[in-house]
Amino acid sequence: MANAAIRIDEGRVLPRDEVHYRARATREDDDEVLLLLVNMSAGGLAARCGASFAIGERVVLTLPVVGRVPAECRWCLGGRAGFQFEPAVPLPDYLLMLAEVLQG
Repeated sequence: MANAAIRIDEGRVLPRDEVHYRARATREDDDEVLLLLVNMSAGGLAARCGASFAIGERVVLTLPVVGRVPAECRWCLGGRAGFQFEPAVPLPDYLLMLAEVLQG
């Protein structure tokens, strides 16, 4: 499952799990953007999207099991964007969320 990695600010590397799951991001102005999650970890996720995000833009992601998770856009390029959860999802909760995402 985990065959890609991202580097977090503290220099840690978290494995990413490949997924295919529809979710949404809510912007500060309450505009909702549909996302197709393509990989995720307890620290964040990457998604395909039809909208652009500014680096540093804060959103709230609606995810299974954990609900609404604040996140910051770390990159956006060519219909894809990466978000870092703020704070990271606790590992037990992440594993439950991952199981739901992989089933759904």
